[in-house]
Amino acid sequence: MNQLDEKYKNIIRHTDDLEAIEIELLLEGIYRYYGFDFRNYSTKFIRRRIWHRIRTENIKNISSLQERIFHDPMMMTKLIADLSINVTEMFRDPSFFKSFRTQIIPILREFPFIRIWHAGCSTGEEVYSMAILLYEEGLYEKTRIYATDMNGKVLKNAQKGVFPLNKMKVYTKNYLEAGGTRPFSEYYIAKEDGALFHPFLAENIAFAQHNLVTDQSFNEFHVIICRNVMIYFNELLQKHVHNLLYDSLSVSGILGLGSKENIQFSGMANYYEEVDPVGKIYRKVK
Repeated sequence: MNQLDEKYKNIIRHTDDLEAIEIELLLEGIYRYYGFDFRNYSTKFIRRRIWHRIRTENIKNISSLQERIFHDPMMMTKLIADLSINVTEMFRDPSFFKSFRTQIIPILREFPFIRIWHAGCSTGEEVYSMAILLYEEGLYEKTRIYATDMNGKVLKNAQKGVFPLNKMKVYTKNYLEAGGTRPFSEYYIAKEDGALFHPFLAENIAFAQHNLVTDQSFNEFHVIICRNVMIYFNELLQKHVHNLLYDSLSVSGILGLGSKENIQFSGMANYYEEVDPVGKIYRKVK
């Protein structure tokens, strides 16, 4: 290796070190000033989303973004949206909902009242999916669904119960694959370019802002659905959230995770039994 190559490598190394310091300072400042804690999110995820905002705003570097963040609340709102990945759909991963219908519903029938927590509910598609499933199984009237997310803006959208009309074909397919028993179109009416779901589906849903990173348990639940949220966290934060979910589950409570998530390395594996290892559904046993 010649001296020029070594010098170039040193420049790259120092640039990476500087970027890491800038990101650390930005996240620490956001936590202290705004109360949002992204310090233990996946480094790759955080870096990618920060640079997305920098390029979108035509800002020079991370330090320049930091200045805007602390002097322009609207910029912080934009960054929160960047860091709140709202990739969801109705009956997402239909096999999960089918397994829930066939294996969990018989368990829930024995309960006089059912409390379900959808943590990180985003714009609400999966929450309404669960409401439809429970309605079809005759359990919705005795169920209370708590739908939470750290992003207040997406929660407001979720409360409206209006989803893109052009996605109904995909959602109908998901619904049928999930074991749906009725024409899916019965659950909504077309309104301009949106599908407005019938208000009765939201009657037993409570939407509230809650941050899995900084907030505590607020109830005891028979079912907790937290799907495709922890994939953006580092190992330390994943363990923290798993402890929170465990503390929030009743004895024999049901935990539903995303297809790329598991409890194997959470430190909590011995406290659950697998109900459906493919669907990532677990039951608290101790």
